[in-house]
Amino acid sequence: MPVLTTDAESETGIPKSLSNEPPSETMEEIEHTCPQPRLTLTAPAPFADETSCQCQAPHEKLTIAQARLGTPVDRPVRVYADGIFDLFHSGHARALMQAKTLFPNSYLLVGVCSDDLTHKFKGFTVMNEAERYEALRHCRYVDEVIRDAPWTLTPEFLEKHKIDFVAHDDIPYSSAGSDDVYKHIKEAGMFVPTQRTEGISTSDIITRIVRDYDVYARRNLQRGYTAKELNVSFINEKKYRFQNQVDKMKEKVKNVEERSKEFVNRVEEKSHDLIQKWEEKSREFIGNFLELFGPDGAWKQMFQERSSRMLQALSPKQSPTFFVVSLRSVPGQSHTKSMRT
Repeated sequence: MPVLTTDAESETGIPKSLSNEPPSETMEEIEHTCPQPRLTLTAPAPFADETSCQCQAPHEKLTIAQARLGTPVDRPVRVYADGIFDLFHSGHARALMQAKTLFPNSYLLVGVCSDDLTHKFKGFTVMNEAERYEALRHCRYVDEVIRDAPWTLTPEFLEKHKIDFVAHDDIPYSSAGSDDVYKHIKEAGMFVPTQRTEGISTSDIITRIVRDYDVYARRNLQRGYTAKELNVSFINEKKYRFQNQVDKMKEKVKNVEERSKEFVNRVEEKSHDLIQKWEEKSREFIGNFLELFGPDGAWKQMFQERSSRMLQALSPKQSPTFFVVSLRSVPGQSHTKSMRT
């Protein structure tokens, strides 16, 4: 196993470099065999005790600037992130995504604290440690999960897992009698900050559940959970079941109202269609009527033509014309004679 050289520790006790027993000229020939980041996500991430880094090559200390340039080229940068990860949510996933993408070639190790440590220093959890370990194994950004992670990072732990950098949000984390459990990591230049996701946290989720406790208790009773499993008293159980019955009746009434509204809407739509069709037919009928019976319609012209023919048929022939002829047969007398032509 690699051991610290005489000048390997900083003032804070964090190892600056790791070395092996063979001489330096021999170590340069040893190739790195550090585990590589996962490329295909067809299985959950392994646990650290199943695939620990047994690389014998020297694990030289890196600066953040060097790591961001993609060095070293023969091994990934090993980044460590830790936490409780209770009720694993998008805020946790985003923090791990940031830790994974800090450097071009990163291997992300995630430490999860046990129930004993968490209950001692932080409080009771909703998920037990086995559930929390499994939740992390199925996050796409995680390459390796370390179970029963320490509350405070020690030089021995960092050396064992060959950790280059620690990723966490930059807010001082006061716990276990310390104002900031990451203070010595920051002083050693191994700390890389990530950003918290506003609006989501385990405490926020628990607050919602506590706030809407009655709603969730009623829902789970309806789904078959017993009052004992929900830690609900006999009186509250009866109250919740009664409220569930009331809600069912309200839902039935609501469904009837919705169906009634749908029926009325359908009737209105059909009535609108009928009225529209009636208006169209009415306009067509009136147009045809006007064409036939209007002032200049066909019926008037036909009537006028028929009237004219009837008048011609019924009117009498003209009377004969009489001409008056004056005959002067006898001088001094005038005689007239009517002639009919």
